[in-house]
Amino acid sequence: MIEIATSSTTTTLVIAGDLDLAERDQFPEIAARVVGLRRQLLVIDMCRVTFMDSTGAAFLISLADSGRKRGGATVLRGADERDLFVLEVCGALELFRIDTDHRCESASQSPGTGPVQLPQRPRPS
Repeated sequence: MIEIATSSTTTTLVIAGDLDLAERDQFPEIAARVVGLRRQLLVIDMCRVTFMDSTGAAFLISLADSGRKRGGATVLRGADERDLFVLEVCGALELFRIDTDHRCESASQSPGTGPVQLPQRPRPS
C-alpha cells in the first residue's frame, strides 16, 4: 500500500508492505500523481517496507530522477540497510538524501494525518 500526503512544499509517500514486481501496476499512477503535485521535496517513508526488489528500486529511482530534473530533492526516511544496498547495487544511491535521524514508529501506529490512500488493484488469480 502506498499513501500520498502533501504540504505546501513537500510530498510524502508512505509505503507499507512489499515494493516489488507484484506491485508495479500501481507505479505509473503514483508517479504521475507525485510529479503532478510539483513539490520541491519528496520524502519517501520506508519504515513499513517489508521487501524491495529491483522493480521497486527502479520506481524510487524514477521518482528521484523526476524531482531532480525539476530542481527538487528526494529523501529516504526509514530505509533499512537492505533497501539501501539494493539502491547502491543499482548505482542510484546518490540520487537520494538519507534521513539518518528518523526513528520509525511501530508498525501498529498510523503513519500520519491526512494521507490519501490510492486504491489497490485486484491481483490476477
